[in-house]
Amino acid sequence: MSFFSDPDTVARYAENPPKLVPGFADLQRMTLQLINERVGEDANLLVLGAGGGLEMKVFAEARPGWRLLGVDPLAEMLALATRTLGPLASRADLREGTIDAAPPGPFDAATCLLTLHFIPAEDRARTLGELWKRLKPGAPLVVAHHSFPQEPGEKDIWLSRYAAFATASGIPRDKAEAAAEAIGTRLPVLPPEQDEALLRAAGFVGVSLFYAALTFRGWVAYRA
Repeated sequence: MSFFSDPDTVARYAENPPKLVPGFADLQRMTLQLINERVGEDANLLVLGAGGGLEMKVFAEARPGWRLLGVDPLAEMLALATRTLGPLASRADLREGTIDAAPPGPFDAATCLLTLHFIPAEDRARTLGELWKRLKPGAPLVVAHHSFPQEPGEKDIWLSRYAAFATASGIPRDKAEAAAEAIGTRLPVLPPEQDEALLRAAGFVGVSLFYAALTFRGWVAYRA
């Protein structure tokens, strides 16, 4: 996560997700739609991995009655979230830390976008369990992150596809390939079946894949 402590990286953060994550804007819109299925006009949402504030801004603009609690381990990214939200920042409570920094709730919904792939499997299981504890019964959790086959040959194919997409989106080829290598060697990425198993083991039900885009997968699940 030290990568996001670099001032230049933070300054350019809003530019990169659309170039690196296929259908980035649609992912946010789908997340909003899935939450809308279960949540009314007046609701409390927990956003884990809130740094940058991009999805929080989408939620705040679409639902004036929603109150947002955002958690992120990096102060630099939370400062960026405040700038991204602008006048909407008054509706967001931003806290530095991991899931443990979030109050017990209960919350009406939670999201964790482009975050879980930074967390090792053993800590990911605990993080999902803590999210479950903070949700009301029936509340949705929406997650999306890197999740693709990890067998050596197949893993390399997917990483090359990630690099090719980034290059076609305007990222210099050497940087795109370096990013793919970093994902393959430094991130604790899990295969999709293991990600789903962790959600179920944490107590979530109705686990459904709603987003699949090259190396990324997204699921919606519900607190029992």
